[in-house]
Amino acid sequence: MKRVHIFWVVLSLFFSLLTAKVSQAEVSYMKPEVFLSKIFSKGIPEPSIIWLAGETKERVKKILGHPYHKLRVKYWEEANKTVWILDEIGKEKFITTGVVINAQNQIEEMKVLTFRETRGWEVKHPFFTNQFKQTKIKPDTRLSKNIDGITGATLSVHALKAQARMALYLHENRKTQKN
Repeated sequence: MKRVHIFWVVLSLFFSLLTAKVSQAEVSYMKPEVFLSKIFSKGIPEPSIIWLAGETKERVKKILGHPYHKLRVKYWEEANKTVWILDEIGKEKFITTGVVINAQNQIEEMKVLTFRETRGWEVKHPFFTNQFKQTKIKPDTRLSKNIDGITGATLSVHALKAQARMALYLHENRKTQKN
């Protein structure tokens, strides 16, 4: 009787670990290089860099609610259109997003490239990301449009809104911060 009980406990533990590993798997929807090549069809320009220091660092910290995890941010620019590939924590892991900002300082496109969380993956769908199109940033760094949330994905929604705000802020301030 004890052997049978131990067998079921071990088997249960094995399947629990297997399920936990699968549910935490990273899902890559699009590689950053592929995203960039779709935006820049005539060839991807050389990246530029913004160092997160001084006022820029403080504004980004205010936008995110914490310091950004890198000291500098790469972006790609052509004809005053910029592309930003940013990471932000959802609940516990990074969500990588591509944000395209046009010459009118508006979001042209936003796409979840890699999702690493166990919940909130609904933010990857166009019904959610299309809400960001034509959004600008206000002087107080809030978005110019209301973005509807998704029940059960609150932290992922918050992460994408923060990424949008950060990309818009950096786009508008890139010329003074460029190194």
